[in-house]
Amino acid sequence: MFKMMALFKKPENQESFDEYYYGTHIPLTKKIPGLQDLRITKITGSPMGESDFYLLCEMYYESKEAFKEASRTEESKASGKDVMKFAGDIVTFMFGEEKND
Repeated sequence: MFKMMALFKKPENQESFDEYYYGTHIPLTKKIPGLQDLRITKITGSPMGESDFYLLCEMYYESKEAFKEASRTEESKASGKDVMKFAGDIVTFMFGEEKND
């Protein structure tokens, strides 16, 4: 299973961020063809106490090839453009493959 992760730092206005993220961005992202699952984790802290991070979104695809194919769709492009519009300065993207060995 291949996944793209979006890690968000704490936004200045968490209430406004949540309203837009859950009400506008996530519904847009869920329209991406080939997206098999989407999981959101709200960061509550770290072993050292408070964390600079706010949210982790994991978007799952069958394979890296399936992700590449999905990335070429208008839905994916719209989602990417949207996230950069409202959170471009606080988001970091990563790729990974789950290993269940």
